[in-house]
Amino acid sequence: MKLIRCRLGGSIKYGILSASEVEFIEGDLFGGLARTGSAASAVEVDLLAPVCPSKVVALGLNYRDHAREMGVPVPEEPIIFLKPSATVIGPGDPIPYPYGGLTRRVDYEAELGIVIGRKARHVKAGEANDYILGFTCVNDVTARDLQVKDGQWSRAKGFDGFCPIGPWIETELDPANLRVMAVLNGKTVQDSTTRELIFDVPKIIEHISRVMTLFPGDVIATGTPPGIGPMEPGDEIVVSVEGVGELKNPVTAEKEPG
Repeated sequence: MKLIRCRLGGSIKYGILSASEVEFIEGDLFGGLARTGSAASAVEVDLLAPVCPSKVVALGLNYRDHAREMGVPVPEEPIIFLKPSATVIGPGDPIPYPYGGLTRRVDYEAELGIVIGRKARHVKAGEANDYILGFTCVNDVTARDLQVKDGQWSRAKGFDGFCPIGPWIETELDPANLRVMAVLNGKTVQDSTTRELIFDVPKIIEHISRVMTLFPGDVIATGTPPGIGPMEPGDEIVVSVEGVGELKNPVTAEKEPG
């Protein structure tokens, strides 16, 4: 089942997407949703980021092939960092290239995203699936030069608009062996599978929930495969996850305020 968040006219709605139609739902996406009986053609709605997370928790260096590419050892435990909620944008929204020379290199990072469905704290790996609503595509956009300069990742990962999510949440998916790709201006630049994950989905949830409470709608970005690289204003980046779909975003030069 594909759950979407969308705009129809002046209203924001949740729905279930089929091939050509959206069936609208009401209530709590995380426990009490109900079908309304109303629907619209899929082409009539504008897709938004499927959730509004309190936070995005992301993993660094979680693909074996990416570790080999970087020439670094495999981490002993998950490396986690946070992206603010203001980084989140939806499918089709422009990724802003920061103005004023704040950064000289903005990179794409294609990732499988986990959408949390229940409040999660101290979850055991064997119970992790009970806390997952579904899966989505994430682009962990990064100002690479600032990541190197700062020695930590908050600024490099935290610009407004630096976390496209979508295009929907797929609720029926086994994340163990999914192809994850990025295509920049029609050229495939990342192509791997989640078999290469160092820490799998249950282990990720167990580890993070020992550190912090995960709330319904929070998103976990599970790490990126090899092939990361820069984007420029005017580019189009497409992140795809097998079984989910494609997340497309243009890159645009941010206008200086005032």
